[in-house]
Amino acid sequence: MKSNIVLLFRSFSVPVIGFALFLTGCGGGSNVSPNAGIGPTQPGFITEIPHVIPSGGQLMYIVKGPDGNLWFTNGLPQIGRITPSGVVTIFAHGISANAYPVNITAGPDGNLWFTEANVEGIGRITPTGVVTEFRAGISTQAGLNSIAAGPDGNIWFTEISGNRIGRITPNGVITEFSKGISPNAELEDITAGPDGNMWFTEAGGNRIGRITPSGVITEFTNGISNSAGPFDITAGPDGNLWFTEFNGDRIGRITPSGTVTEFSSGMTKYSYPTSIAEGPDGNLWFTESLADKIGRMTPTGTLTEYSYTLPDEADPNSITPGPDGNMWFVLENVGEIGKITVY
Repeated sequence: MKSNIVLLFRSFSVPVIGFALFLTGCGGGSNVSPNAGIGPTQPGFITEIPHVIPSGGQLMYIVKGPDGNLWFTNGLPQIGRITPSGVVTIFAHGISANAYPVNITAGPDGNLWFTEANVEGIGRITPTGVVTEFRAGISTQAGLNSIAAGPDGNIWFTEISGNRIGRITPNGVITEFSKGISPNAELEDITAGPDGNMWFTEAGGNRIGRITPSGVITEFTNGISNSAGPFDITAGPDGNLWFTEFNGDRIGRITPSGTVTEFSSGMTKYSYPTSIAEGPDGNLWFTESLADKIGRMTPTGTLTEYSYTLPDEADPNSITPGPDGNMWFVLENVGEIGKITVY
């Protein structure tokens, strides 16, 4: 049930009218903090911006860009940009018709880089919207998935079907790595670690992987529960890596040396935690797709869940720190972008 709804209308650059919903609802269970009783300047206050994508789209990933805006993919041959005040611009020129952009990241060159799952390509878009696509060097049926900037000045990506890790230089030279990756790993997310390496999740193999800038791969399994399904991974404020376990309703932590600790106390059962990112407050923020909640975990493992009144199966997914000091996320099934106050 939705209550106390305040509408703030804004004009968008795309041909829709968007508005922010400040929702007050009922939470339940321990450690759940709904918007009820939380003011706009308090931690946990959630704002939703609906109708940010054209008809037929589906919000997928969002990232903070180098230009002070947020950039996102929407399941169409387009890249979207949203300002902190909610103005949306859609870019399509230069993107192949069947590209299907999936994940997006800020690159070391001041541009945004994204994976194109259907055409086995990597795309680059400047802050002004100029797109370049790269395909040479990518194997067929690679299944490009996640992408992240590396500490070596290159961009790294996962190939979920090809069972490989890819690397692309800012000028478009691609190299693929497979030696050391177990069969049927189902490579999901990838991120730069505090140790100068790239770290990635293996949802099918139930492992965490590490790859050096030269391509040497190590896999870690000890300490990860059976069928946990490691999904998203990020570098934490404590010098470790943190990851979600979408089958286990847990958050995992792995040290650069490979020691794993799992945390689940206080998390809603069957919540399906997916995306995770470090917040400006020094905590880890994550999405709980099936529970329609946003979670916050301290580096010591203390969990808080924030609940809000959304339609069932809104599917919060892909969370990132914004340029305004809030955490921004997409609501995949209802076509909305949300943000939650951190301080």
